[in-house]
Amino acid sequence: MHTIKTQVIIVGGGPAGLMLSHVLRKEGIASVVVERASRQHVLQRIRAGVLEDSTVNMLRAYGLADRLNAEGSVHNGTGIVWSGDEQFFIDVKKHTGRTMMAYGQTAITEDLYAAHDAAGTAPIDLAEDVRLHDVDSTTPSVTYQKDGLHHRIEGDFIAGCDGYHGVSRSTIPAATLKTFEKIYPFGWLGILSRTPPIKEIIYANHEHGFAMCSQRNPMLSRYYVQCPLSDGLADWSDQRFWDELKIRMGPRIAAQIETGPSIEKSIAPLRSFVAEPMRWGRLFLLGDAAHIVPPTGAKGLNLAFSDVHYLSRGLMAYYKQDSEALLNDYGQTALRRVWSATRLSWWLTNLLHRFPDQTPIDQRLQESELAYLRRNEDAQRALALQYIGEPL
Repeated sequence: MHTIKTQVIIVGGGPAGLMLSHVLRKEGIASVVVERASRQHVLQRIRAGVLEDSTVNMLRAYGLADRLNAEGSVHNGTGIVWSGDEQFFIDVKKHTGRTMMAYGQTAITEDLYAAHDAAGTAPIDLAEDVRLHDVDSTTPSVTYQKDGLHHRIEGDFIAGCDGYHGVSRSTIPAATLKTFEKIYPFGWLGILSRTPPIKEIIYANHEHGFAMCSQRNPMLSRYYVQCPLSDGLADWSDQRFWDELKIRMGPRIAAQIETGPSIEKSIAPLRSFVAEPMRWGRLFLLGDAAHIVPPTGAKGLNLAFSDVHYLSRGLMAYYKQDSEALLNDYGQTALRRVWSATRLSWWLTNLLHRFPDQTPIDQRLQESELAYLRRNEDAQRALALQYIGEPL
């Protein structure tokens, strides 16, 4: 068995794992990233696209913002439409003094791969039978197979960044691990289109269901409509999608939408999920390995990067100041932000979607809540503060 030693073993080479490794390298801390999928597969994951300013600041602080600055689009807030044409704007910049950035997760991952390639620290991909060992000791390790050979990585800590279906969370004993989950009875059908996006991010609550207008760059649009979980991609031609999106957005927004062939189309289920604790022994969970939120509110990638921030600060204090205080606080600190974001995503999902068992009074209560938001500046400010996220 071939054995190597490092300081931090990172299981999972998505944005969280790549970003953690990049930050640690910049801070003089060695790490190795192990990923079970191919690079091509990782780059095909079309997900988040709206970044909190704290995420943007992290990317800029660690030299990953050249392309973001050139292609990203600054957003001052988000619009909400309901009942076909009622609408208002949550002015995040006005209420918080901060802004968001539209820049896709795929682009961030490409930027991270480029940085790792330039540094000679590309992740080990296509790793099979990945297993974690002795995580409750001071000498944890990870084993895996690749090309028919057995490998072992020894380190001081393990960062589990391997997603909801990864091996890291399942390493924590069942008697210790607590999970909280809510499955929503619908999905999001999303498309990418090489068309100019509309100016701002728009959420819609319509009798047909939720819809959203977003973007990835000035010539790449991202749109969503709520659909039943029983639907498949074959049920949704491009024409049907565009027609339904325009109906749900109402005539004023529909007039601004430029349509075109989809270059990617997928249906994603929605769930709220939190695992506790986020630390067990020398294992730390980050990103989807520890928590998943509905995409309503755009918190998923931002939460993963806040996990990276908290853990990297703890590791820096450990290696540079011989202090374990921040590492000991990691789970509690991260979970405060996780539960806050989970609550916001849950609330927005309930506010903006139509549920299969929804009654007339449920619908009127949604409309009343939306009308209250439109006319009440304090309510808008409270939502803006949650939407932009607490400063790290």
